[in-house]
Amino acid sequence: MRVPNSVVLPVGTHVDCCQEQEVAEKTHDIMARITAMLVERKSNLAYFIDNLEGSEEPKFYVDQWERLKEMESCTLTILNLVAVNCTDHHDIKKLEATILKHVKNEELFPEVVRVLPPIYRQVEAAIVDIAQSEEMADHGMMDLHYLLSKLSQREHLASLGRELLQDILRYLHRIGLVVWYEEIKHLESTVFLQPTFLITMFKLLVRHHLVQQLESIS
Repeated sequence: MRVPNSVVLPVGTHVDCCQEQEVAEKTHDIMARITAMLVERKSNLAYFIDNLEGSEEPKFYVDQWERLKEMESCTLTILNLVAVNCTDHHDIKKLEATILKHVKNEELFPEVVRVLPPIYRQVEAAIVDIAQSEEMADHGMMDLHYLLSKLSQREHLASLGRELLQDILRYLHRIGLVVWYEEIKHLESTVFLQPTFLITMFKLLVRHHLVQQLESIS
């Protein structure tokens, strides 16, 4: 909801645990809940913005007002839910085909038709090579300056500068090849070359009944 022009594809799993009619009913219910959530979000933002604009000292709330207006301008496109049975290879391939179909939709993703300079591909290939090398730690974290030095050691990337690398990292972050939180001060100098490591960490830290599990430890 905070990322500009987001596109979300809801995926319903465990279809194998439901009857066919249940799948249709649950799909309709989930999409209805999402629609209601978006309507409520829009209404809440408008309410908060009106409150700030109508306050006695609106100049004191300029920062909050700007953040809310920025959130209000973020469009969020919700695609139709895809129901899958994760134990069925055919369903996994169906999900993959659906994702690729949407990603290639120029209306949803205008950057699909963007022509990239050759150096973008060269840096992408080099980063993949570094991430898969034996010297790369399992967590895949690398200092931005060190990454630049590693890339610059390659003959065809010797002239690569920090500013250009940052532009390329923004692109690679958008397509999901790497994760780079440049807007977070404590993480702006760290590039995650293995995004799956972050997913593993989140799965360990954010899970159902986590509080109860921690409280059960003596």
